[in-house]
Amino acid sequence: MPRSNASPGRTGRPPRTSRSDVLAAARLIIERDGWEKLTVRRLAGEIGVSPMTIYHHIEDRGDLLVQLVNDQLARTPTPEFPEDPRDRIVAAGVAGRDALAAQPWIAEVVTTDGFLSRLGGTSIWMVEAIVSGALASGCTAEQAILVFRNTWYFTVGEILVRANTRTRRADAGATASAAIFSHPDPSVSDHDAAELPGLAAVGKHWVEVSARDTFAEGLAALVDGLLSQAARQREQ
Repeated sequence: MPRSNASPGRTGRPPRTSRSDVLAAARLIIERDGWEKLTVRRLAGEIGVSPMTIYHHIEDRGDLLVQLVNDQLARTPTPEFPEDPRDRIVAAGVAGRDALAAQPWIAEVVTTDGFLSRLGGTSIWMVEAIVSGALASGCTAEQAILVFRNTWYFTVGEILVRANTRTRRADAGATASAAIFSHPDPSVSDHDAAELPGLAAVGKHWVEVSARDTFAEGLAALVDGLLSQAARQREQ
């Protein structure tokens, strides 16, 4: 009877794997179970190797996540940005939203403290475009950092809210395209006008308006406000 390859008595070289194998298996775990469940031990089990084999390709779990994000963003061609500094900031935010929306877990990962500074190469184009646009608009170094931070928070919030809403509604069997803030019970339109007049007034429009993709317009308004605020501060 032929001897099984999985025999406990097997001798010879241990199983080998490549960096691409490691990243592919890690992406599979993330897509199936979420990025929080990604551990070196689970990754090793997924591939069928020892954890020490995985450590030939990564330093630790944090380094694995950095490599995953860099690999994903490197697949996205760096956009051509407008010459106008203000328009460059807006275009970078929109391009970043579009690049990350397909993989919402990336936005969750890079919101952890200190993570963004570990990105490099082609993955950092969004940061560079926003910061350089702010500096070219006359911002100080401190103001440019704040422009990026607020733009980034706005972008990540858009991605995470829509992704979580799609997931929640998919789990409930509802359509993924439903409005972000709509709630089936009670609906916004059910509020008492005497108690909550603002919500009662807009309630019947809430679902339709909330379903619109107004990210670019909202981001543009935010950037205009940030640059105007920075200009006023410099004049003081």
